[in-house]
Amino acid sequence: MENNITFKDIKKGNYSAIFHLIYQNGKISKQEIANQLQLSLPTITQNLVRLEKENLIEKSGQFQSSVGRRATAYAINSKARVSIGVEIQKHTVKLLAVNLLGTVSHHKQITLSFTQENRYFQALSNEVETFITEAQISSEQVLGIGFAVQALTSADGKTITYGKILECTGLEIEVFSNYLPYPCKFMHDAKCAATTELWLRDDIGDAVYLSVGTHLGGAIIIRNQIEMGKEGHSGTVEHMTINSDGPLCYCGKKGCMETYCSVSALLKSGETLDDFFYQLRKRTTDYLKRWDYFLENLAFAINNVHLVINQEFIIGGHLSPFITEHDLEMLHGKVNQKTAFPTEQRFIHISCAPEQGVPKGAALPFTLDFVQSV
Repeated sequence: MENNITFKDIKKGNYSAIFHLIYQNGKISKQEIANQLQLSLPTITQNLVRLEKENLIEKSGQFQSSVGRRATAYAINSKARVSIGVEIQKHTVKLLAVNLLGTVSHHKQITLSFTQENRYFQALSNEVETFITEAQISSEQVLGIGFAVQALTSADGKTITYGKILECTGLEIEVFSNYLPYPCKFMHDAKCAATTELWLRDDIGDAVYLSVGTHLGGAIIIRNQIEMGKEGHSGTVEHMTINSDGPLCYCGKKGCMETYCSVSALLKSGETLDDFFYQLRKRTTDYLKRWDYFLENLAFAINNVHLVINQEFIIGGHLSPFITEHDLEMLHGKVNQKTAFPTEQRFIHISCAPEQGVPKGAALPFTLDFVQSV
């Protein structure tokens, strides 16, 4: 069999291997790179010089040594590239910058009511540019901008394919990329939150993610990837029917999981989650009953999905910071009462990133693509 690997390929392979080893280790010495990659010190030195010149790595102090000279520590220059996440909601926008290590370096929230008009797209684009300037990020550093929306998007992120909440079905990414000189993509907000979850935890490779916010959203995680499905709506459990005679959902159908298991279904008009849980923790009778009814419906929905996808479940969104260990025990108990396959094993978990999960997950794909491309 003919060997088509060239000297250029080998050089590229060494460069990439050294970068990724530094990325995985946080800090590492030249000698340790040699030990792990079985490369000569001159080869490593040559690549380290190149990586430094390209600002992708930096010297980061020295390792302690009991004998001889202390070895220089090399680390990723986390500021070399930045990705921007923008979470669009009806009346607010969250902006966030993520560095090469996936750490949030800057964030901001503004009031801006969504409208499918050019003045909105121009105003938000201006806010993004202002945010980048305020964060002292140069245009050369920006890898891309992810716009998280309460809507389903095409696989390439160019089109909103189903956007009933914001009434934005058919919207094209050009409404922003016409004003912004960076790669731009639309992303489904629940899938963004699931992406952040994947980034933060290494204990779950397959899971169902439920974002329980004002609206409900879902995502399926398979082999550490968000499963989009043939038409992009895998994981949209919010539109599973719980009761065909139930309340009207924004999708036009009745009794969707959205109408029973979202924060909107839990709260009364004008009520906040803080109000509700203050009364609940005081054990106010009416609030205990409402919470029990909500958990009953959530358990019913989780059991149905769990029978199809027998994996871990993660609950994120606005509700997750309020859920206690006792609440989780109740929820597991209710699922076990309903299922044909009761289990003592806990499979429902609380999100690691309820606060900034959505905009961070909109930024992270640009970061991941860049790191993998080096």
